Amino acid sequence: MRPLATIILAAGQGTRMKSATHKVLHPIAGRPMLLHLLASVETLQPQQKIVVVGAGRDQVEAAVAGHDVTLIVQDQQLGTGHAVQQAEASFNGFAGDVLILYGDVPLVRPETMRMMLERLHGADAPVAVVLGFRLEDPGAYGRIIADDRGVIEKMVEFKDASEAERAITLCNSGLMAVREEDLFTLLARVENDNAAGEYYLPDIVMLASHEGRHSAVVETENWEVAGVNSRIELAAVEAEWQSRRRIEAMRDGATLTAPATVFFSFDTIIGRDVLIEPNVVFGPGVTIEDKVTIHAFSHLEGAKVLSGAEIGPYARLRPGAEVGQGAKVGNFVEMKKAVLGPGAKANHLSYIGDAEVGPGANIGAGTITCNYDGFFKYRTKIGAGAFIGSNSALVAPVNVGDGAIVAAGSVVTHDVENNALALARSKQEAKPGWAAKFREAMGAKKRAKN
Repeated sequence: MRPLATIILAAGQGTRMKSATHKVLHPIAGRPMLLHLLASVETLQPQQKIVVVGAGRDQVEAAVAGHDVTLIVQDQQLGTGHAVQQAEASFNGFAGDVLILYGDVPLVRPETMRMMLERLHGADAPVAVVLGFRLEDPGAYGRIIADDRGVIEKMVEFKDASEAERAITLCNSGLMAVREEDLFTLLARVENDNAAGEYYLPDIVMLASHEGRHSAVVETENWEVAGVNSRIELAAVEAEWQSRRRIEAMRDGATLTAPATVFFSFDTIIGRDVLIEPNVVFGPGVTIEDKVTIHAFSHLEGAKVLSGAEIGPYARLRPGAEVGQGAKVGNFVEMKKAVLGPGAKANHLSYIGDAEVGPGANIGAGTITCNYDGFFKYRTKIGAGAFIGSNSALVAPVNVGDGAIVAAGSVVTHDVENNALALARSKQEAKPGWAAKFREAMGAKKRAKN
């Protein structure tokens, strides 16, 4: 393969999104569309990665920081051919292939990109390779007329197509592979004599054809080249991504009892023999090891769950949560920047934040680690085998030793040594007959008032 450069077009106004956020930065599975595409591009190890932007350059620049991307500004949006031309100066000294992609078409696979490049270097050496797809109702997509070998006879934009051409179902995705030495030479000859008054990138195919040089089309499935121009289309692409990720998880050995209700993030890692019940949401940064059970209505983000652990129902794991082997986080329990050791349990209605819970410890219902004083965060450490009684508040910074017991209802403000009992609540008093006398007196008051 020759050296590769990629041009990603992202200069569209995105007006239909009705958003202050740049269109290509709207997320799919927790990651901006543009970064989905860049992740696929980077597997091909291109020498250059160029993104052509219009308005919103600052947003895009911040998003691609660390990806070795060159940003080019297209001040006036005069069509796709004009957008690609803006990158010409960045190709000084480059001799190789150019892959042209779109920032709002985020699901294109690396395998498809490679297929386009391989066809570009086929025995018949086409000038350009266009990525096509088929739809029963092609709508306003440009059409491709090609022979049985995929050699393109004609490409036409919908606005300029005849009725017969509009009846063709092979559509132009806009994605293209072309040699750098051909690309800019042909683009310099593209004119805007069309219904939209724009400089169309696909016109280079017909310009080359007039010189007796042919181009080719390769086809992919339509989901892969679905574009996003509105919130409705964004939701449709998200649904497609999620559907395929659920299938992948099940093929890899996880059980999803209601797949359509489980939502993954772009980087979710799921082991084998994992059981995921309905209405579970994974935010970014989650790793689930083998044989974990995640009960219904749980939300996990930035968390790691080790093998054999059990989560939920209605549990929330926030960034920095780590659940050890065989440990359990029960219903309405929240963890944040906390480690629950192997075999430890927090079964009900608790908040465990900025804490370390030792192996085999038991956290009673309603327990809170009080980690914030309004200005700073502090840590709580609970030792191995410790037992924290229900409705306890552990005011950090505080350490509860191995094997220690904290009595129910305690507010612990000092360290508890190993195997000690901490009892921090007021003494219970009983006044015989008081309740009956109280009711009698209050009843008399009520009757007198009436």
